[in-house]
Amino acid sequence: MNLNPSTVEGRHSFSWIDFVVLLGLFGLLWSVLHFGSGMMVHFDENSEPPLSMDVWHIPYYAGRTVLRMWIAFGFSMLFTMVVGYVAAKSRLLRPIILSSLDVLQSVPVLGFLSITVTGFIALFPGSLMGVECASIFAIFTGQVWNMAFGFYHSMITIPTDMQEAASTYRLNRWQRFSTVEAPASVHSLIWNSMMSFGGGWFFVVQSEAISVMNKNIKLPGIGSYMAVAQERGDTRASMLAIAAMVIVVVGSDQLVWRPVLVWADRFKIELTESGNPPTSWLYNLLRGTYVFEWIGETVTQPLFDWIRNLTMRIAPAPRAVGKTAGKVKRIAWQIVGTGACLWIGYYVVIGVLAGVENVHGHVSSAELRHVLWLGFLTLMRVAFMTVVATLIWTPIGVWIGSKPKVARIAQPIAQIAASFPVNMTFLFIVGFFVKWHISINWGSILLIAMGTQWYILFNVIAGAMAIPNDLKEAAQTYGLRGWPLWRTLILPSIFPFWITGACTATGGAWNASVVAELATYGDTTLKADGLGAFIADATAKGDVPMIICSIAVMSLFVIVINKLLWRRLYALAEKRFRLD
Repeated sequence: MNLNPSTVEGRHSFSWIDFVVLLGLFGLLWSVLHFGSGMMVHFDENSEPPLSMDVWHIPYYAGRTVLRMWIAFGFSMLFTMVVGYVAAKSRLLRPIILSSLDVLQSVPVLGFLSITVTGFIALFPGSLMGVECASIFAIFTGQVWNMAFGFYHSMITIPTDMQEAASTYRLNRWQRFSTVEAPASVHSLIWNSMMSFGGGWFFVVQSEAISVMNKNIKLPGIGSYMAVAQERGDTRASMLAIAAMVIVVVGSDQLVWRPVLVWADRFKIELTESGNPPTSWLYNLLRGTYVFEWIGETVTQPLFDWIRNLTMRIAPAPRAVGKTAGKVKRIAWQIVGTGACLWIGYYVVIGVLAGVENVHGHVSSAELRHVLWLGFLTLMRVAFMTVVATLIWTPIGVWIGSKPKVARIAQPIAQIAASFPVNMTFLFIVGFFVKWHISINWGSILLIAMGTQWYILFNVIAGAMAIPNDLKEAAQTYGLRGWPLWRTLILPSIFPFWITGACTATGGAWNASVVAELATYGDTTLKADGLGAFIADATAKGDVPMIICSIAVMSLFVIVINKLLWRRLYALAEKRFRLD
């Protein structure tokens, strides 16, 4: 059957395709309710039932993990849209937000778990929901920062002529966002969402097999299943967990990301249409269904009309707002923003004072110097990984992004690699390092790269795909090839995307070092000299002073690097490398 949109568009009758789609929707709803019901069962930390290693439990565990991933992704998307938008629009709050994101990005997942797990358990006494919330929050922290930085950067690099057109037509904030800013940012946001979703997979073992603050809790999930397999040295169970995760990642690509990419292709900023747009069998199928046509006419469109009418009453077009009223509104928003910052700052100061109180008198100057030295060693690994990954993946990413047929094959493969938790490689890596006498001090660079180099690749692919087709045709017309083509078109076009990828990769590398510098499989443990391994040890022991000290040192390194390097590169991209 031909499912090309051109042949099915305009059909207004219910068919067997709609019946299949409805079955799929009801199946999805049933799955959410079924797996979600397991989050609210009774929980007693002292009598926790052991995790079953029966192979027939793997589908259920995979479903529980996928549900946590998508719940965390939903919160990540909400956070991204709100925080990224405010950072792009408010010059007053921008430095505060970006500095906060720098700090939060540098805090490892284990650090967040150390802080939140006890509080969430206390919030839901006697219920597994508390541990589930801690796990979802940990996955959220592994996803959100890349999305927030990517969306913010897309917002501030929207072509000036598009912004001027929005001002000329006197669009209010919602109209400007829905018709100009969101469409212009959606392509980058989708690619960063794919990468961030993979980042959540990277830390799924730590998020489900919680071993912090002398607690050892294993939630039903594929990450916990893998953790138990590693502890026992069970090769068969490890391979089954890997196979299950690959199936889930491929399924997510075909059922979610590939259709969304096809939909997002319509928002590319270009004057001529690409001759090889991305395709998706599911997108073509859904586009030809009466069910979604009916939903669009009776639900989606009325909802957007209601939102538009509401925003017109709340935020009328600029011509309807006088200078005095506009000034009063700006002052009111400044007062609200200042109050919110003071409120947040108050609790930050209290937290800092509590941290200083815990560290003072418990950490000697010699221990602090040792932690700083470990931080420097990890910094060298992170810097080396970023440089090598840039040199390797930039030309490959441009090649993939410039050839849609290649992208259709390479993108799911890259997504599997990006989503692959580094813990699941310990089955092969630990034995390989031991057999060939490779020091984990060097081998940990490879492990860090396995989880973070993909941020660079995905952003470069997104940058290459976002190059307007008319600019490509102009380059061909002028006969640009080789280095002249790279210098005048490719590098300026992908530079803003590369900054987002490289900045997030370095931030993620610090986080990944907690996993990569301490590799364990069965009875074999390899430990590198670095801040990541130190944090992993401290969180497992519940050594609060050293946890605070080591995370503070990691945050300090990340903030200084972002301030001296990445913020300046962001400013350069905003001023010089825009599609204006």
